[in-house]
Amino acid sequence: MAELTDEQFERATRRGAARLHGPCAVAARYDAGRGRVVITLSTGVELGLAPRSVEGLAGASAEDLRVVEVDALGLGIHFPRLDADLYVPALLEGVLGSRRWMAARLGAAGGQARSAAKAMAARENGRRGGRPRKAASGA
Repeated sequence: MAELTDEQFERATRRGAARLHGPCAVAARYDAGRGRVVITLSTGVELGLAPRSVEGLAGASAEDLRVVEVDALGLGIHFPRLDADLYVPALLEGVLGSRRWMAARLGAAGGQARSAAKAMAARENGRRGGRPRKAASGA
């Protein structure tokens, strides 16, 4: 493992201190009636998230979602029964999971998109015999 330089340590310390001055979570709960995880921020704003839209919470039972903890600094939300953690600053930026997880969700949504242009392209592709086969790579 590489050693941490003094400069890297100072930059990380400054980033951490800056996070403490932004909004942080003061409470979190699962609202079964609305089907939302509700996070109350230090600013008084409530953030409501659909569990199916958050990595680690999709498919979780209401019982598992009811057990939720806010970390001491208010930067993290933890669901012990699911071993799932949410980072509040990332949630505020619209990040609901890892890059890989979010890319897969965006790709799936894009594949389901319907438009007149997409339908016309699919029909034209069908007239030509369908999607072209990938070229075999020979070694």
